[in-house]
Amino acid sequence: MALGCHSGIARWKERLPITFALAGNPNVGKSSVFNWLTGMGVTTANYPGKTVEVNLATTHFKDREIGIMDLPGTYSLGSVSEDQWVARQALLDADPDAVLVIVDATRLERNLFLPLQLLDLGLPVVVALNLIDEAWRCGLRIDHHRLSRLLGVPVVPTVAIRGQGLDQLVEMGCKAAQPNGLPRVTPRYGMDVEDAIGALSDLLAKEGIALPHGLPPRAVAVLLLEEDEEFLAWARALPEGERVLAKVAEVASSIALRHGEPAPLWIARERHGLAGAIAAQVQRSVRAPSKSQDRLWRLTTAPATGYPLLILTMAGLFAFLFFVGNFLSDLLGGVWQAYASPAIRFVIEAAVGQGVMSKTLLWGLDAGINAALSVGIPYVLTFYFLLSILEDTGYLNSIAFLTDPFMHKLGLHGRAAIPLVAGAGCNVPAIMGIRVLTTMRERILASTLVCLMPCSARPAVIAGAVSKYVGWGPAVGIYLIVAGIAFSGGWGLNRVLPGHSAGLVMEMFPFRPPSLSKMLRCTWYRFRDFLFVATPVVLAGSFVLGLIYESGFLWAFTAPLAPVVEGWLGLPAVAGLTLLFAVLRKELALQLLVTLAIAKYGAGVTDLLQFMDRSQIFTYTLVNTLYIPCIATVAVLAKELGWRRALLISGFTILLALTAGGIARRLIAF
Repeated sequence: MALGCHSGIARWKERLPITFALAGNPNVGKSSVFNWLTGMGVTTANYPGKTVEVNLATTHFKDREIGIMDLPGTYSLGSVSEDQWVARQALLDADPDAVLVIVDATRLERNLFLPLQLLDLGLPVVVALNLIDEAWRCGLRIDHHRLSRLLGVPVVPTVAIRGQGLDQLVEMGCKAAQPNGLPRVTPRYGMDVEDAIGALSDLLAKEGIALPHGLPPRAVAVLLLEEDEEFLAWARALPEGERVLAKVAEVASSIALRHGEPAPLWIARERHGLAGAIAAQVQRSVRAPSKSQDRLWRLTTAPATGYPLLILTMAGLFAFLFFVGNFLSDLLGGVWQAYASPAIRFVIEAAVGQGVMSKTLLWGLDAGINAALSVGIPYVLTFYFLLSILEDTGYLNSIAFLTDPFMHKLGLHGRAAIPLVAGAGCNVPAIMGIRVLTTMRERILASTLVCLMPCSARPAVIAGAVSKYVGWGPAVGIYLIVAGIAFSGGWGLNRVLPGHSAGLVMEMFPFRPPSLSKMLRCTWYRFRDFLFVATPVVLAGSFVLGLIYESGFLWAFTAPLAPVVEGWLGLPAVAGLTLLFAVLRKELALQLLVTLAIAKYGAGVTDLLQFMDRSQIFTYTLVNTLYIPCIATVAVLAKELGWRRALLISGFTILLALTAGGIARRLIAF
């Protein structure tokens, strides 16, 4: 279920006596806290024009129902990226009773910037000092009591993946949510900054201006000094706007003249400095960092060793994905066909007879579910399990670091490598994986490339058609052609699409043994999105295509398709009809090719070479490989990017497929 915008979040909050927001940098364990506290029943909220989601859920603690809002992972609350904008806007719109900010105990100085920024907004904050066990293993000792005194807010040590400290975290959050539970504190910076904030706050209070989102004057003053575009626009629209903006310019100029830097930069520097000073006072090192960690980082990121290790890792993961996915596909598909399919057929035929209606119902309830069980679910489930291993061990960061230079040529950065690799298994989880990218431009680029990657279903077409009838050499040639088209398409789109891609900003987190329970939970939380989004679309598409086929209406598409299929591609008319079914399943197109040929040319047709030559088979397979993504992928594209972008990407792949097919038909002969 999705909630539309801030009004949806507001309605969600109104139904609950207490609401918390979860904030934190990427990769600090925030999702582990959210999943441990809430489990099932998650809804999502999307702001108009934004694809970054805010997860909403409820939990119960000591007979109290509590709403939990999981914000996007972000290093700050500016408006540079969608993640930052959505996180801040959700905080301001929801006005949670407390903000539980998760910080990484092994990266304390870097992580304290966000809590200080939340305190600048005047929000009630409780700090979860997560990964405290990792800090101990690294030889770090952190005095969380002193950290609490310096910040002026509760600090709770936690190990989120095992649920340690989370009950205390919620308890402190409930205390902070009470009207007089905890005092509101604000960070104190250098005298110049504080004087500027004070002068601007006094003006806002003196003018009696109604401040946005119910923020205190100090918070608004800080945002104006940071040159926040949203708040500057608000100030311009005020009747007193000229006086307010003049004061902003005056105090900002005084900071710039004294320090030689613009006010926003100096405030950020002061906040970083305060974070560093606090971290220095509360942590001490009892031993040197692990040399084994240093060796692992060097081994996995140095080009001489990192690239061969990456190739071996990706080959192993792909092999695991392919063989385990195939095993699960055969198992689930076989069980369904052996037991469920005959029962469904019996029930449907008993209820409505053996006419067009029963056959259409069988397409949806039998073939559609079988498609999900034998193609989608096995590969998606396996991929998400593999992804959880990469994440939990920390190796995902090394992959992103190594692939970053190559990805930049396509307008992406290293984090896009995993979705692209995932596309070889199934495009659906790969498209879901683009959420790790920060800008819409990057997501469009990555999604387009994913849709051009031959997923597990398309190699079945390549192997079944080209390798059998044309040879293994041409089959490999199709992969090379597709790779060249994908790279050229990405290179070209990178130069056509407006805007620019963000650079790779990341920290190298420590390697650790994976936690099986955490991996299983993460796998399930991701997999259920596929179940609830893609699977219903596959079933609906099966009904529609079944009705078109069984009613005989399919042949009506022959004439409109003839100029492209017969004229440009040089293929028989029946080949064009199968491309309609490729929207549902790529390998289904190959299966239907002979079936339709029998219906068209007679029962004597048993082989592709009886109505197509080898060059036509090659052309047909190339087109089918590049052709529009399956209907489940299109549905996920629409969910992540919106229907307009999903249709544009689909149209782009169709154009590439038809162009490549027409050129291949004229240049390649066997």
